[in-house]
Amino acid sequence: MANQKISLSENIRTYFIITVGLLIGALAWTGFIIPAGIVGSGVSGIATMIYFVTGIKVGYSVFLINTVFLLVSLRVLGFSFGIKTLYGITVISFFLWLFQSIITEPLVSDRFMCAIIGGIMAGAGAGMILSRGGSTGGTDILAMMINKYKNYSPGQLLLTIDVIIISSSYFLEQSIEQVVYGFVTMGVSAYCVDMIIEGSKQSVQIVIFTQKPELIRKEVIHGLDQGLTIINATGGYSKEDVKILMVLAKKRDSQSILKMIKLVDPDAFISLGSVMGVYGQGFDKIKS
Repeated sequence: MANQKISLSENIRTYFIITVGLLIGALAWTGFIIPAGIVGSGVSGIATMIYFVTGIKVGYSVFLINTVFLLVSLRVLGFSFGIKTLYGITVISFFLWLFQSIITEPLVSDRFMCAIIGGIMAGAGAGMILSRGGSTGGTDILAMMINKYKNYSPGQLLLTIDVIIISSSYFLEQSIEQVVYGFVTMGVSAYCVDMIIEGSKQSVQIVIFTQKPELIRKEVIHGLDQGLTIINATGGYSKEDVKILMVLAKKRDSQSILKMIKLVDPDAFISLGSVMGVYGQGFDKIKS
């Protein structure tokens, strides 16, 4: 029952973070990128060009294009994109439609600042979504379908597709400046995505020297739902047998662990260090 409650609360938290990421991403496009006349990357970039040419709102085009990709991918990939992708596509399309109906002018007058702020927000939103296993579909699905038949890495495919989309914006106004703004937005966005994802994956190693190892063990395992290792050691000065506790945890969980230790044993000696990577159950998987 406790595990079910933890699973339910974690799922709620996951979908909340994905939703916030979708909202931030939609606001980036409708508040900064699109009103400034900038064509970004991905399906939203294609939808932006359609909007500039036909006046059809971006939300409609994003939903239609993604739906076509999903239907085609069902035959090619099967149902591998998951419920989070379906959720992401539906919600991002709604947010794009809603915000574009409300926002008619760029929130910042300077076009370059729109490219920077829009790129930061779009990247931050995408990073939040991806860090929780979500997706907004689009060119990700297209890259997966091409990768199934051709030996190209998805990352290279996505970069190539995005470059083609942004470069195509030249034909809207025959403006190199417009293309440059698009690449600025793409570069800033990609950097922010990496920052968010790498930040969410960072782990720490906490080594605890305490006179109350059993109390802390119970709190770590049952109170904080974390694993730990007990190491039998000998004190260098006292030569007494001691138990050292070692915890590997996500960086975001480190403060709650430290606060708990302070409450249980204020005199505990703690070593906290960042680790390059942790692989195994509850952490990252080793990719072949």
